[in-house]
Amino acid sequence: MIDYDDAQMKLKLQELEHALLDNDDDSDNNYNNGMETENETEDSPKEYSSSGSIFSSTSVATSPKSLLFACAASIQNGNFAEASHMINVLRQRVSIQGEPSGRIAAYMVEALAARVESSGRGLYKALKCKEPPSSDRLSAMQVLFEVCPCFRFGFMAANGAILEACKDENRVHIIDFDINQGSQYYTLLQTLAKTSGRRPHVRLTGVDDPESVQRGVGGLTVIGQRLEQLAKDLRVPFEFHAVTSETALVSPSTLDCQPGEEALVVNFAFQLHHMPDESVSTVNLRDRLLRMVKGLNPKLVTVVEQDVNTNTAPFLIRFGEAYDYYSAVFESLDATLGRDSQDRVNVEKQCLARDIINVVACEGEERIERYEVAGKWRARMSMAGFSSSPIGRNVSGEIRKLIKEYSDRYTVKEENGGLHFGWEDKMLIVCSAWM
Repeated sequence: MIDYDDAQMKLKLQELEHALLDNDDDSDNNYNNGMETENETEDSPKEYSSSGSIFSSTSVATSPKSLLFACAASIQNGNFAEASHMINVLRQRVSIQGEPSGRIAAYMVEALAARVESSGRGLYKALKCKEPPSSDRLSAMQVLFEVCPCFRFGFMAANGAILEACKDENRVHIIDFDINQGSQYYTLLQTLAKTSGRRPHVRLTGVDDPESVQRGVGGLTVIGQRLEQLAKDLRVPFEFHAVTSETALVSPSTLDCQPGEEALVVNFAFQLHHMPDESVSTVNLRDRLLRMVKGLNPKLVTVVEQDVNTNTAPFLIRFGEAYDYYSAVFESLDATLGRDSQDRVNVEKQCLARDIINVVACEGEERIERYEVAGKWRARMSMAGFSSSPIGRNVSGEIRKLIKEYSDRYTVKEENGGLHFGWEDKMLIVCSAWM
């Protein structure tokens, strides 16, 4: 991996911005011509197992998708000159505007370029989820959570499981290892305020890991203050505590659990995949964290994660998995935000691009975005000593009603006690509960 100083990294970011944006004005015609064959037979990594496969040229008749997979195969085989040529051709034919298939190709080609140049780790750390202008100053990642139903309803399913498990409790302590901007708990507090009868006292502990979380000025303290003010307005008994620590260093003593006095809930929403597992290090921080949480004897643990393998799959297969996954995400964003939405551009350019670059361009400890399929998460939870706590039908039924308000192409599936949310036949997010 090449180390860049601040000036070099600024230049790399400018190059990335240039590559993504400068094609918009003059490449639409070329892009449209190139995509006329996009509906051809589905490509797969196996078709490009060698750089001398079906390619004798990079003609306009070859679809951008085919070029992407051929480029990835060339990189896999160490033919970087051929890969660089394909990258240059692709940059002239794809754009972050227009059809989802062209937008995903534009980001994937920059991820391939970062892999060739060994600059993936630096770009991943430098690309921030900036805050687009809005009254609530939500981060671009927060916009994604709000407008993409698969992400939003993953939070809702977790909240539903938490409320159901704690409906008869007087005091509830929720430990969250990444509350992001806190939107999951805005919804939780609002739901509690609508319930009849006595409301439980909620104590929320948020882990503020500077290595995995990006926030604006004030960090988790400001988010906690906003949650406390909302709870006060809603007359919900609530207190918030922040634990500033790397996730791997969190111990039971730092969490101030009070067994016997409160019901303990632990929430992992889009966080566990950031913990390196046995494929990265024998320390296996992912399973170690789960075992530590099991030792706290929680009443419930909720897990919300992406449902795709970018963890152990070898590069070429991982590239195909990422392409299929993010293609579905991009298509779903079109259905909710629209083709011309600036929020859509912010989400894709500032957040999804960052994840794509890390998944495609990085290896070893530098690859942070290590998603796993639902079955692997079930196995991990079971090995840590947890038992499945199926999400109630009332929760899934309510979500089914709401999700159709966005598009009938969104899907909800109940499987092995968890709720899977997808776009058409591609599952994107899974929520599960454990005890």
